[in-house]
Amino acid sequence: MRSRPSYTLTEATRKLERYCAYQDRCHQEVLVKLKEMGMIPEAIDQIMGHLISGGFLNEERFARSFARGKFRIKKWGRVRITRELKKREISPYIIKLALEEVEDQEYSDALQALARKRLSQLKGLDPRLQKKKLYDYLLYRGWESSRVYDQLDELFP
Repeated sequence: MRSRPSYTLTEATRKLERYCAYQDRCHQEVLVKLKEMGMIPEAIDQIMGHLISGGFLNEERFARSFARGKFRIKKWGRVRITRELKKREISPYIIKLALEEVEDQEYSDALQALARKRLSQLKGLDPRLQKKKLYDYLLYRGWESSRVYDQLDELFP
């Protein structure tokens, strides 16, 4: 059985600085990483304090970039983005700020494009089944049900 390497406070701090510099991280991810490294609570507190004061760790920056990326790349809706940020223990205030990264017009355009693209993949099915599958798909992607209904009304007059 292999034992985990042990880290000095300085080594662990440097390792976590690189971990956070590579990509924005939330506090929860960093805490998990430190616990996996076998760090004691006092060391965890000290390293977390250093990362926050040094600008390596910033929840608002993480949440904003997370929301932007998931919306623009994965085409997630606000519901799914909110759910995923809550899972990462991000505060409601910061979640609200993160959702401001998604502009309303861009959001509506993305829903419309995503719905049309998915509908084109459902060709040949019964219209009611198309509507149900499209509805389920858009809800799974985290779009608000009211917006999805409006979009379906537009696509299925």
